[in-house]
Order: sequence, then C-alpha cells, then structure tokens
Amino acid sequence: MSLQNLQIKRAYRTSTDRIPTDFYIPLLSEAILYKRAVGFFSSTILSKISIGISNLVNKGGKIQIVASPKLSEADFEAIRKGYQMRDVVLRNAIIREMTEPQTIFEEKCLNQLANLIADGILDIKIAFTEINNSIGMYHEKMGLISDHKGNTVAFSGSMNETLTAVSLNYESIDVFCSWKGDEQFERVQDKEATFSSIWSNSESDITVLEFSELTEEIIQRYKKEKVEQYENFENEIENEYFEVVFQRKNIPSIPVDVILRSYQLEAIDEWERNGFRGIFDMATGTGKTYTGLSALARLSDTVNHKMAVVIVCPYQHLVEQWVEDIEKFNIKPIIGYSASPQKNWLKRLEIAIRDQKLKIKNREFFCLICTNATFLAAKVQMLLKEIGSDVLLLVDEAHNFGAERLSKMMSERYKYRLALSATIERHNDEEGTNRLYDYFGEKCIEYPIERAINEKKLTRYKYHPIITTLSEDEMSVYTDLTIQMSKCLVKGGDGGYKLNERGKKIALKRARLVAGIEDKLIKLKEYIQPYLNDNHLLVYCGATTLLQDNRDRTDTIKDDLRQIDAVTDLLGNELNMRVSQFTSKEDVEEREVLKREFATGETLQALIAIKCLDEGVNIPAIKTAFILASTTNPKEYIQRRGRVLRVYKGKDHAEIYDFLALPRPLEEVASLTEEELKRELSLVRNELTRAMEFARIAMNMGEAEQIIDEIKAAYSINDYKIEFEEDYSYAE
Repeated sequence: MSLQNLQIKRAYRTSTDRIPTDFYIPLLSEAILYKRAVGFFSSTILSKISIGISNLVNKGGKIQIVASPKLSEADFEAIRKGYQMRDVVLRNAIIREMTEPQTIFEEKCLNQLANLIADGILDIKIAFTEINNSIGMYHEKMGLISDHKGNTVAFSGSMNETLTAVSLNYESIDVFCSWKGDEQFERVQDKEATFSSIWSNSESDITVLEFSELTEEIIQRYKKEKVEQYENFENEIENEYFEVVFQRKNIPSIPVDVILRSYQLEAIDEWERNGFRGIFDMATGTGKTYTGLSALARLSDTVNHKMAVVIVCPYQHLVEQWVEDIEKFNIKPIIGYSASPQKNWLKRLEIAIRDQKLKIKNREFFCLICTNATFLAAKVQMLLKEIGSDVLLLVDEAHNFGAERLSKMMSERYKYRLALSATIERHNDEEGTNRLYDYFGEKCIEYPIERAINEKKLTRYKYHPIITTLSEDEMSVYTDLTIQMSKCLVKGGDGGYKLNERGKKIALKRARLVAGIEDKLIKLKEYIQPYLNDNHLLVYCGATTLLQDNRDRTDTIKDDLRQIDAVTDLLGNELNMRVSQFTSKEDVEEREVLKREFATGETLQALIAIKCLDEGVNIPAIKTAFILASTTNPKEYIQRRGRVLRVYKGKDHAEIYDFLALPRPLEEVASLTEEELKRELSLVRNELTRAMEFARIAMNMGEAEQIIDEIKAAYSINDYKIEFEEDYSYAE
C-alpha cells in the first residue's frame, strides 16, 4: 500500500475528527519519512510525536522535528541586555519545559522517543527568529509525510503536536496531497522547500541550531528501558483522550484572554459575601454570561472543585451558546436536552453522579447544562436528587423561574444559587418575583441599559414611534372582544379585579388582532422606503394573521395570511429587497448561515423574524429594526431593545421604528363618549408605557416625546383611571 490508497480529507477539525486515529496513525503507518515543524518545544509535545510512528520506524523510516523554545519575558530581557549568552538562555528555556511525565501513557511515549533519538531515527533541531540582533519565537506549524513511492502529504494549520491541541482546543489542519492535481502538488512542493530551507539553516531571519546537549538530556531523563519493537499506542490514545477531555478539563478556570471589568468583579465579590447566593441583574451585552461563569470558577476554587453545577437555560439554542463559553472556562459539560449532540447524556449524568459519590480522583466536579423543559423532567429530577456533593444552581433568564411550575423545582438541596437576568422583576406577578428573591437572594449587581449605553457596552439609538390605527372592521372586532372581556372580571386576593381564564383567552385573541392590523403593513411600506438599498434590517412580526374579507378574527381561519408572510411578500416581491424569514422553523445550521449572510449584507438585506429577540439569539449586526408586533411585558420589550443595541463594527447607532397600535386616528378621539373612551384607554396606555420607556434614553428623546404627548393629549390620559390592565403579549 501507499498514501494514495488512503481516504484523506482536505481538512481535519477537532470538532468533527479524531485527529490521532483519523489522520496521524493511518498516514504514518504508510510513511517512511515524517517532517514536522511545531510552535513550541515541551515534553508533552515530545510524548505525542510518537503517536502512530510504529510502522514508520519499524521499517527503517526517519523523523525530523523543528521546534521553537518557549521564551519568557525574563529570557528576552537577559538576551537583550547581554546578561547571558544567547545559547545558554535557549538551552535553559528548553530544559525548563522538560517536565516529568504526568501519566503512564506519557512515560511510555517519552521512553520510546528517547530510544528513537538514541537509535538515530529521530533528529530534533531548535529554531528561532533573529532579526536585527533581536530574538523571537518561530511559530510555523506544518508537517510532511512521505511514503516509499515518493508520494507526500503536506499539512498546516493551527494545531501543535500536543494532545491538548488535538482534543481540547478547537484546532484545524489543511491537507494537500502531491498526487491530487497541479495545485496541490505545488502546495506540497512549497512546503517541502520551506522545511528543507529551515532544516539546513538557510531560511532568512530564522536560525536553526543542533543542541547535542538537548538530545543527551532527553535520553538521560526519559529513557527507562530499551525498546525492541516500537508501538503506536492506539489503545492508550483512546484512554488518554478520556483522561484529558473528561477529567483534566473539568477544573473550572477563567480563560487567560478574559479580563473581568471592575463591575463584574464587584458582583462576584458580593455574591461570595452573600454565601454564594444572589442575582446578577445585568442588561443585555454587559457580559452577564462571563460574569456568571467567572463566579462559578471562583466558587469551584473555593471548594477545591468538589461540587456539582447545574446550569439551566430556557431554550436549546441558548444552551448551545452557553456550551461554547463553558468550554472556554475549561469545563466539559454534560449537555442535556432532547436534541443534544451527546446522545447518551443521561447515562453520562448517572456516571458523573456515581463517580463523584465514590470520590474517584478528578471526578469530584461535574457540570450539567440543560433547558428548562429538561430540568423539569422527572428522570432528571430523580438523578439530581442523588447528587452527594454541594450543588450550584445557575439559572439564565431566571425571571422564568418565578412561574409556578418552575419555582417548584427551586429545591433547598441546591446550597449555592445564582440567577442571571436583564429583567428579574416579573410583569404583573409580584408573587412570582418575590419567590425569586426569597430563593436566590438579593441583587449582587444592577447594571441597567442606560449605564450600558453610557459605558459603550451597547450602542446608542434613535426611537421612532409610528402611529397605526385599526380599520373599521378591526375596530368592530376589537370592541366586541373588549365587551366580552369586561364580563370576565373576578375579584382577586388583593381586593382588585382580574381576568378569569376565559377572559385571558379573549385577551389573547384581542392581542393578536392588534398585532396584525393592516395599517402596520401600510406604514411599513412607507417608512422602509429610505432603507430599500440598505443592509442589516430587521422586521419583527407577531405570530398572528391579518383580518381579511370582513371575517371575524375570533374564529380560526386557516387561509388567513400570516403577518410574517405578508411582510415577506411586501419586501421581497413588491419592493425587490433581499429578505429571508428567521423563525423557529429554521434549524441551528440554517440560522447560522442566515446570520453570516446577514452580517456581510451581500446576499441578504433584511431578516423577517418572529420571537428571535426574545429567545436570546444574538444578531449584533442589526442596525435598523421595524417592530410591528410588540408586547405589554417590560421584560420582553426591554430585552428586545437590548439585542438591537448590540455593539457591532461600523454601527454608530441603531434605529428603532416601533409601530404603536391605537384604536383610531387621534383627530377622532374628541368625538368619543366617555364610555367609548374608557374602553379604548387600556390599549392606549399599554402602548404608551412601552413608548415612554423607549423614548426616555433615546438620542432623539424630544422628537419621540412630541408624538407621545400628542397621544396623551388626545386621550386626556392623565384624567382617566383604568379599571384593569390585562397582561397579554401580542400573539408571540
């Protein structure tokens, strides 16, 4: 056989490939020459070089390695100031990285490597840059694998020759085969020429040294016994993967590139002072997730990593976003939800709980992240009750846990508690809000949206309230629903009135009517005209239909036109804009493609969406938002605004067009009877509450408030008291 007989991909990535077993072992088994240039020299690099080389060396093959010494600032200073000779500093740096093997696997690899050097099979040289008498590190990462027929595979990329690189990090290599066309042949030739030039110390600005002391040191330090037959350690590789990925990784730590700001550190300090309980009330875009994970790392360090962590998020895609950040904090989470990429996650959870109870080394910490729905599942709750250690319950979008069903899961067995939310107070639910404070504790930080804008964590914005009104038919249905609702009032525990269950259903019908009024489409067509050639537009719709052909909205009409479809037709067909819908129908991969296309603006101008801003989807490129359907719930509309205000390159400020739904044109209000006026005030007041919140910190506050004042004046808004204000969201 030869390299040509192998199935070789053009690229390998640690997210999808097992690089040692998928790439190294098969190729090196057919090779007679292995050349490798790596970023840094260390004993862990040396121990992994021997992966897959048994067939190569047992048939007389050779290995050439070029590596760079890992120099500290003190080393650079010593060379620059002449405290020590260059070669002495380099030698000391290399020796410093030659640590004792950490596992039996490493010990066997290093013993084999020392034998390879002693037998003249492996040759190591040290490379560094030297420009104008200044020393630097040689960082190139490439390799060449050649067989007995002269075929060569060249590869390059981000990966070092370490098990951490091929298992823990997100790394990739691009691969070129000399027999696969002229272009790949030329790439291989270029890599071969470069390596040969470096190896022979003839590459400009790169100095290559042969350290005889280095090879002697390796042999003396690591050669434990004579190797008669070299091994490829394939089984040990699998064991080492488990050791590194599932054990060593589970020690929470803050990434070196994450620099916490003073307000984040103060929040964590306060949480610790409160016995590791509390609430992080932080506006969208202020680093809430990183603050939460850094708090987790602080607690884990305090308890010597003997704890369990349960992180709960409302939606699957939020779990996926969290997982990316969790892994940066050196944690390998168990990912729990119906479509989890870990098909056996429940079994993993069982094993993690069992191993922790047995106090197996390196298994006394584990982390489960799941959705709200998964957290509620009986099987999961049963397993969580079996945890023998102290537990941190970390809840994202924690306002949801104030709901009665979720609040029942707030068990006392969770010693440590952390709630994250941009809006912890629950709208029209004082009891639910109090449950959150009683369980999680007080706020450790309150970072409002205006502070986030002032400190440039969010971008500034202009707010444009657009008045839209119900048609005659829509107003007729609206009035009928309002009358029906007035008959559904019951006395509440506080002596006031509230809607019964039937009344809440009618309120939802009325909300859907308001969300989909025809005038919103008419006004959208008018106000989007200046943006027909712009990019980064969002049109936010409700999950509602348009009232057509004088039909009663209280009935379900299957052939009614959905608002999102009507908007798509208007923008895409009538106005010839490049648009796409962005809803729950699109899976994660489709959403990622849409987000990339939206960010570039080349193939996609506008997203037409339902609920995406509520669900935590981050689309920072949004510059102009047209909000056709909104909500009376401050939690929801404040979050939506925060997501539109995400900082993005070239985004000086955002524009928000908020389509206010009023019962009628303002000039007609004066002719209403007092009874009619009272009937309409509920809708008007709810729309104004949102508009006033958006206007108060807008760049064009005066302009926006002028429209708000006109509405207030028309309805004499301060002269009337509403009997009740129903809590509804516009069909979302």
